[in-house]
Amino acid sequence: MNPLLTFDEIAHSLACPRCKSPLVGALNHCFCSNPACPLQSNRFRTVGSHLVLVDFNNSILAEDKVFSTGATSLVVRRKAGFLKSVILKMLFPTSGVTIKNIDRFIELAKEGTPQPTILVVGGGTVGSGTNSLYRDSAVRLIAFDVYGSPLTQIVADGHQIPLRDQSVDGVLIQAVLEHVLEPAKVVAEIHRVLKPNGVVYAETPFLQQVHEGAYDFTRFTESGHRYLFRRFAVIDSGAVQGPGTQARWTISHLGRSIFRSTLVEKLLLLMFFWVAYLDYFCGRRETVDGACGVFFLGKKSDRELTPREMVEYYQGAQ
Repeated sequence: MNPLLTFDEIAHSLACPRCKSPLVGALNHCFCSNPACPLQSNRFRTVGSHLVLVDFNNSILAEDKVFSTGATSLVVRRKAGFLKSVILKMLFPTSGVTIKNIDRFIELAKEGTPQPTILVVGGGTVGSGTNSLYRDSAVRLIAFDVYGSPLTQIVADGHQIPLRDQSVDGVLIQAVLEHVLEPAKVVAEIHRVLKPNGVVYAETPFLQQVHEGAYDFTRFTESGHRYLFRRFAVIDSGAVQGPGTQARWTISHLGRSIFRSTLVEKLLLLMFFWVAYLDYFCGRRETVDGACGVFFLGKKSDRELTPREMVEYYQGAQ
């Protein structure tokens, strides 16, 4: 069962990306309800079945390109065949940490209601290890990305989430914060749209080479990631993948850099795929210091973590 809600089911939760006022009208004839809003005079247009809720004056997205391309992805995303899928799973095994954390995230979201509404930020594809979110018939999903997808209802920019205040029970944001210009602004938007005690789960790279080219901007240590979510009470946090996975990335990229060849990069990935499995032998605290990626699971809070508390929070081995 696909738990993605229909447009009619999410219409009451949608808001203007600029002023956050409710929207009025139908899918193909939608306006901001605030007469004082600069966007009020503009009809929010659709691309196919997707409503485009973007304030283009304050976004990396270009209006003409979004509509001229049919809101296709800014990055080429090719479908993998069976053999390639098997090889990719061997090279990039799904993190057991993610699978466990997603199950826990869903259960926490259900504490307030048996049918939680969960927002997926950057939900154009099913994220690695998140399948249980899409299989759970009790979960009601709202999802957006900067491009149109069968797994999303709207096209939007995470810096200006087009949802009303306190409208969702949970937010999932996986491998997205490295691709936004202002991560703190996106996290502030997540805090805004979450209901009291709403839960967030985030995964973000720490030691990884650039991916998705011009649309890759930021990395976070585990402590830096925690501070990014300082207006949330921590439930759990740590490394998703460790120094072994990070070393595999580095070896393959070193070959690409020396030989200026993506073919060499792929060959090295095949030759050294086993290095990632060394993660299982690394100490927990040492893994935090050399993580390939980090995670944060927390609940919305009215209290903000202080800078001094951040020093005490450090979970590494140094």
